[in-house]
Amino acid sequence: MELIFATNNANKVIELNAVLTPSEIKVLSLAQAGITIDIPEPYNTLEENARTKAVTIYQLIHKNCFSEDTGLEIEALHGAPGVKSARYADNEPQYKDYIDKALHLMGDTPNRKARFRTVISLILNGKETQFEGICNGSIATERSGTKGFGYDPIFIPDGKTHTFAEMDLSEKKKISHRSKAIEQLVLYLKNINS
Repeated sequence: MELIFATNNANKVIELNAVLTPSEIKVLSLAQAGITIDIPEPYNTLEENARTKAVTIYQLIHKNCFSEDTGLEIEALHGAPGVKSARYADNEPQYKDYIDKALHLMGDTPNRKARFRTVISLILNGKETQFEGICNGSIATERSGTKGFGYDPIFIPDGKTHTFAEMDLSEKKKISHRSKAIEQLVLYLKNINS
């Protein structure tokens, strides 16, 4: 089965391919499919943003596709940055600035609870199905590690003592929010094809 992954984020494609078995699903990024549009994410929920990206691509090329939206939800910040995770520091385009803002707003609060949440929207033969993956954890008081991307340098998953950015991809994929959502997607596709 071939699916178009409605993203321009190369890091997300790398994480996806680390979870998938290539013989099960062939995934093409937008660039690989020859699609050069940038799809806005104007909504206040991960579910709506994921749906909009998938529907946009399906309507454009009429091929099976999926999209995802991910947010870091910090309890002490009332769920922020959440759906705005990729646009958290006004017009600053770098995750360094987003991390700075989150750490500044948290200050020395003892409540460091947070979670990463991913929502995948699959459009298969015109029908949408959504999947959710959650990874609970906490926010470190400072950056640590150089691997991964986004907020990985400050997110420590429950049961671990180091951040996502200190983990090899093989370790991260066992517990990450995105991996959990992708596993549900793959299981769904296997079930409908069996």
